Amino acid sequence: MVDWRSDSDDDDNFEWESDGDAEPSSTPALRNLDAAGPSTLVRQDSNGWGNGEAPPTSLIEGYVGMGFPKEMVVKGIKVIGHSDSNALLELLLTYKTLGDDAAVGNCSTSGFIPQSTEDDDDDLDSEYWDGDDDADGREAGSDGSSDEGFLRELSEMDKKINSLVDMGYPENEANLAITRCGVDAPLYVLVDSVCASQAAGEYEVTGRCFDSFRGRKKARLMEDSKKKRKRYGGGSQGSRPPLDEESMPLPNPMVGFNLPGDMLRTVSRKLPRQAIGPPYFYFENVALAPRGSWDAFSRHLYDIVPEFLDSKYMCAAARKRGYIHNLPIETRVNLLPPAPKTIFEAFPHYKKWWPSWDNRKHLNCLQTCIASAKLTERIQRALASSSNPPPPSVQKYVMKECRKWNLVWVGKNKVAALDPDEFEYLLGFPRDHTRGIGKTERYKSLGNSFQVDSVAWHLSVLKDMYPNGVNVLSLFTGIGGGEVALHRLGIHMRIVISVEIGEVNRRILRGWWDQTQTGTLIEIADVQSLTNERVDSYVERFGGFDLVIGGSPCNNLTGSNRHHRDGLDGEHSALFFHYVRILSAVKAAMRRM
Repeated sequence: MVDWRSDSDDDDNFEWESDGDAEPSSTPALRNLDAAGPSTLVRQDSNGWGNGEAPPTSLIEGYVGMGFPKEMVVKGIKVIGHSDSNALLELLLTYKTLGDDAAVGNCSTSGFIPQSTEDDDDDLDSEYWDGDDDADGREAGSDGSSDEGFLRELSEMDKKINSLVDMGYPENEANLAITRCGVDAPLYVLVDSVCASQAAGEYEVTGRCFDSFRGRKKARLMEDSKKKRKRYGGGSQGSRPPLDEESMPLPNPMVGFNLPGDMLRTVSRKLPRQAIGPPYFYFENVALAPRGSWDAFSRHLYDIVPEFLDSKYMCAAARKRGYIHNLPIETRVNLLPPAPKTIFEAFPHYKKWWPSWDNRKHLNCLQTCIASAKLTERIQRALASSSNPPPPSVQKYVMKECRKWNLVWVGKNKVAALDPDEFEYLLGFPRDHTRGIGKTERYKSLGNSFQVDSVAWHLSVLKDMYPNGVNVLSLFTGIGGGEVALHRLGIHMRIVISVEIGEVNRRILRGWWDQTQTGTLIEIADVQSLTNERVDSYVERFGGFDLVIGGSPCNNLTGSNRHHRDGLDGEHSALFFHYVRILSAVKAAMRRM
């Protein structure tokens, strides 16, 4: 008897689409780092606070939490204010190097900061920072907008703190990350800062930081960053350059660590101690993501080197994907029967009409939409009015559209799109897996799915490790590509907790599960509702998870979605950090078992 339960509210506000237009990112725009700073004259109110503004108590506590004495923090803020967190941190590090007593007693001796001058006349018009006007067109010395800017910065800080808290990070750590990185730092940078602090176990500045500041290394890096941001407009609009990170090179060809029947290559890897399973985890996303994305994925998943695999080596359709996992790689086995590797192996009946000048052996990546009838009619008219074979210009036009839309030859001069049943076959799903919903929805759900043969190749190592079955936490489940892969491998799923926001996708998975499985399926609609406390309760209830699997939305990462390729700052792609959070919560809960 199938035990099916739902922990969701059937929320269907959004369905992930890998190649459509996503909503613009809600991440606040990056600040122009070339904007002029405050005047070096420091006004003091009756309480002694510079520029007439008392800093938030949480700001002071954040620096105290980093190991700086409260008196030192207060003195530093009185000297240069608190709007520029990088400058304040640099000043505090300088004080620390000079010695706490010297810093608290006299902080004007540092050569790292501009000398401040207290002037009884408060003549702010006479001194400015060197550089251009600020991003709003106001001069650097103008103080008319200081209150507005301060309130705006506090609002930005509150938004960032709320976002980090929603991801499951403690508020004090979120506040500290913003203090350390600046309120305008991208969300993924703040997450990185929190994770780094958690890994270190402390929130103190190390000697290495002092060395870098004494050598002015950070100052040079900040200056370089300012120049780059100035060159590209300093904002978050279309002129923004790629992320200022080293780009992880993609292998060519994308053959993963090994392939079925590959006896010549041997790949060995050593996982970090904290990454070793169980639980085993498996993360997937598009390989051709914006620059720096896979560096960030890897950094947040224990610095594991990704495995890049194009599914054309596993089936008849290309699908370039990257995978980060802690699974063994030595004892993999291929699904039986193996998937057809070429178009004609998969669909031999198309060979009858296939022209000799169409030399395709594989189809391209299956998308979430198909070519229109008008396009196929245009191609048919162009070929009918041409000679046989058609001239090179016509061939070039036809082949471009055939490759783009995966068109196949179904008659004389006649091309057509693949139907949903053929999508299912190429992707490794059972026939009629998505049947029962609209045709457009079928294409959309299949276009966002795993390629089952590729995933099964990686997951096959679990069969001998778990002969009695596995407990699975499936994040961003989609239509159940991971579950179908485990089923086809003969791995029993005792428990699957599936997190998927799309009601259509949940209905597809539920229908397949009821027909094929005897284990327990628990469905959750929104990944954000899977709190750390809820993870703890599931771990205690089911004795932990053997596999945490998922591929976070790629709306802001895919190549065809160029208008909103915001990387991990994108509204939807930033949900990756929930995968990181939930995986960390599972590992922590299982350590306490």
